Amino acid sequence: MRIAIDAMGGDFAPGSPVQGAVAAARESGSQVLLVGCRAAIGRELARLDVAGLDIEVVDAPEAVGMDEGGTTIARRQRLTSIRLAVDAVARGDAAAVLTAGHTGAAVMTTHSALGLLPGVERSALAAALPTLTGMAVLVDAGANVRCRPTHLVQFAVMASVYATVAFDIARPRIGLLSIGEEEGKGNDLTRETHQRLKAGALPFVGNIEAHDIFSGRADVIVCEGFTGNIALKVSEGLAEAARTLLDRELAQSTAGRVGAALSRPAFDRLWRRMDPSEYGAAPLVGVAGLALVGHGRSSPRAVQTAIRLAERLDEANFVTLLAREIAGAPVSS
Repeated sequence: MRIAIDAMGGDFAPGSPVQGAVAAARESGSQVLLVGCRAAIGRELARLDVAGLDIEVVDAPEAVGMDEGGTTIARRQRLTSIRLAVDAVARGDAAAVLTAGHTGAAVMTTHSALGLLPGVERSALAAALPTLTGMAVLVDAGANVRCRPTHLVQFAVMASVYATVAFDIARPRIGLLSIGEEEGKGNDLTRETHQRLKAGALPFVGNIEAHDIFSGRADVIVCEGFTGNIALKVSEGLAEAARTLLDRELAQSTAGRVGAALSRPAFDRLWRRMDPSEYGAAPLVGVAGLALVGHGRSSPRAVQTAIRLAERLDEANFVTLLAREIAGAPVSS
């Protein structure tokens, strides 16, 4: 199995993608296709020990900048590193594509080159979040700004498959992110989606508020992408701020420093649970191929973890399972 990586995608490209790919190849023998500027990738590889590793490089003349608009991306997408990486999946030269670059470019390119699964109206990003009881999936985490109720119901179906494959949750509980737990709370989108989920076959636990995202009450948390992306970024920022503030407080006294030293193993376990790099990337569920989108600030560790996730999803025939569940759960518009 070979994973195609957009080596020019992300704030720290090509360093983070290349270093993460090499780490994955060294750790578990991952087969990697690095797509991007050959000279820049070559400079990164020259700094690393790659002897005996199965790494190929595909030259791409252009890359999508994080600040580019949709029109510009559409006009020149066939020359970019993300398009050539997705094309490798479309041809069967790679089992999955991974990018930490422009989310809009990833969505646009995968839709163009791979298409959507039969019956799927929108793809969505399914992001993993730690909870008090295990893991949960937030969907959509940023692929769609405007959605209809039918889209959110499909997101719930697809994210349930992901929760089962990635986290061994046999029958994921579905929660709808809203401004109140009561059935009538929220806007027109959440109220109509609530009624559809309530009447459907999925194990729907009702509306959940933002403070309940990490409680473990729901295994899949459904919302449209604008709200989901804000919720995801807030949670990441809070985790970083909490760690910084705690370190500062503990460093202010001798007792605090001693306590910190004694508690360091517990703190390290906690930070690993809260660290986004431990969860790699979010699969773009609904496209007719395996595509993962990482955070723009993805570290080499995040890339390495994402490659491992891509391999696990491919081995589980994740896309085939998605297609089967969507076919068995038609949703009217």
